[in-house]
Amino acid sequence: MKPLNSSKSELLGKQPITKLLIKQAVPASIGILVMSLNILVDSFFVGNWISSDALAAVGVVLPISFFVGALGMAIGIGGSSIISRALGSDNKTKAQLTLGNMLALTIVVTAILTVLGLLFIHTLVPAFGGRGVLFEPASIYCQIVFYGIPFLSLCMMGNNVIRAEGAPTHAMIAMLIPSVGNLFLDYILINVYNFGMAGAAWATTASYFLCFSYVTWFFLSGRSELNISLRDLIPDRNILKEIGSLGFVTLARQATSSIIFLIMNNILFELSGADGVAVFRIIGAMMMFAIFPVLGVTQGFLPIAGFNYGAQLWSRVREVIYTSIKISCILGALIFMGLFLFTYEIAGAFTDNINVIEKSSFAMKMVFLSVPFIAIQLIGAAYYQAIGKAIPALLLTLLRMAIILIPLLLILPGLYGELGVWISFPIADVFSTIITAGYLWKAMKKLKIKITG
Repeated sequence: MKPLNSSKSELLGKQPITKLLIKQAVPASIGILVMSLNILVDSFFVGNWISSDALAAVGVVLPISFFVGALGMAIGIGGSSIISRALGSDNKTKAQLTLGNMLALTIVVTAILTVLGLLFIHTLVPAFGGRGVLFEPASIYCQIVFYGIPFLSLCMMGNNVIRAEGAPTHAMIAMLIPSVGNLFLDYILINVYNFGMAGAAWATTASYFLCFSYVTWFFLSGRSELNISLRDLIPDRNILKEIGSLGFVTLARQATSSIIFLIMNNILFELSGADGVAVFRIIGAMMMFAIFPVLGVTQGFLPIAGFNYGAQLWSRVREVIYTSIKISCILGALIFMGLFLFTYEIAGAFTDNINVIEKSSFAMKMVFLSVPFIAIQLIGAAYYQAIGKAIPALLLTLLRMAIILIPLLLILPGLYGELGVWISFPIADVFSTIITAGYLWKAMKKLKIKITG
């Protein structure tokens, strides 16, 4: 067995798994909950204080901005996997070099893509469904939000590193700051000063900068174990290759999500016009909220699994897989029951458009039908990402959305109209869960062999 380091991160290899998972997952869940509430309330403000068309316009822009911002998340998760395993094997030098390379890579890549996005904004917006009455509000929102994308990317990158160090409370605070800031600024800029779509966009951009300021403070104030120097910013081929291979899993997930938004917005616009796009905006706003506790457990799972795998504590790795799935499935079932009972009331909070409310109520029931079992998909992909196995992590990540869901969305709406759109989601969830469960079963067998052999 390799020695554990003497820093605060060594608790990842010593504390009881359930206690440790709760300690890691609760702050992550709270942060994700507040982020999801931020999206919900942001949508509420836009839908009620501007218009249902403005609500649909925000839904057009989010996948574009989130894809560029997700580059930071991809680099953060890929690099944090390396950092967790490096800390687990007591190799702080490699952890610091990884962080330096992550920082340099995030700045360069997101700066380039932000400039390109601003140059081609009038091509991007229509491609993602911002046509007709949606083009002007979506273009206004998109241009302003793009100014804050580099800050969002750096926040996402830094947040994952903070969690990998075993500092979940600081990671939670980093997620709370932009959410609370955005809500406050939404009220001021939309309701008080009546700046409309521009106000909503500036509120979002300013909130990204607030988060960036906190993450920067964490690393410069001595709270972090990792103290990078200028030489750590120099590209290391092996480090960048590993960050890229593992981070590509997250990037592919977000790219697939953006493609699904593109497909959905265009299909629904053709079937139901702006109302159809508004329905999916409500669904999109609820997606993170519907699974926030499961996402929180997954976020908590990653550093624990990575650290203990790096420290060769195989029984602890096996235990954290079992515990994470069990807790997540219970939480997912509770959330689903609450959503299923109040879908009409939830939809009515976003708009007074009766057609949108009725369509959204039915769509939510279909889309979130398999929430109790989604933990198996998320933990399965997260496990392979945590231990540095990029190919199975990529396969399991793309399984539900790219391999199964997208073909269904291209086929079923042509046969069953809007019904075909919504039933595609539970069908994709069922098949992807079965396949992911098979992968996890094999992984557990391998861990058992390492323990006994």
